[in-house]
Amino acid sequence: MPGTAKDKSAPTAAKSDTEAAAPRRRQARGERRISQLLAAAAGVFCRTGYAAASTNAIAREAGVSPGTLYQFFPNKEAIAIELGGQLLHRAQETHGQAFLPENLRRPLPELLDAVLDPLIAFNCENPAFWALMHGSGVPGMTQEHEELHSAMRARVRHALSTLSPEAAPADLTRVSNMILGIFKASLDLILATPEGAERDAYVAELKTVLLRYLEPMVTTTHSP
Repeated sequence: MPGTAKDKSAPTAAKSDTEAAAPRRRQARGERRISQLLAAAAGVFCRTGYAAASTNAIAREAGVSPGTLYQFFPNKEAIAIELGGQLLHRAQETHGQAFLPENLRRPLPELLDAVLDPLIAFNCENPAFWALMHGSGVPGMTQEHEELHSAMRARVRHALSTLSPEAAPADLTRVSNMILGIFKASLDLILATPEGAERDAYVAELKTVLLRYLEPMVTTTHSP
């Protein structure tokens, strides 16, 4: 009867739903495991550097066996590429937020706060980014970091042209390079200093240095 046929189909549908849910659960567990391994790798890379890190150390940090690690990553380089790619994406987002057009209309001290604070916060919260992007030698990562650096230099140069519209192109390029050099050297000190009052003091010094350096360039046409 129609009613009987309908009843027989119900268990089949339920079984189908259960079977469909199983791969989703396995995928979710796999994603959690990958996140766990990447977080462990970030810690190991920061403590030992990329060259001295090993898959055994990463597995130990994650609390899993090396065999479990190899289910998701064939080697240390693959882990670094995945982690570096995620961090590069976050860095790009941070740079975009720091150099919003409305920030460039602020007075110079406020502009420095608006630009530097998110950049410094990102690097302090993700020290593995610094460890991977400088001297890791991972194929492709150096080029991607150079592209990020070039994009940041272009943003800085554009900001300078807004602050000082009468500046010569050569001056804008030179000052942009100086700003990035000062920022990079200062970031080394900031990251090497434990979180707290001393680190905050280094951040304040960086802002003071850039403020004094840029003030002569800022023309009276730049106003809040």
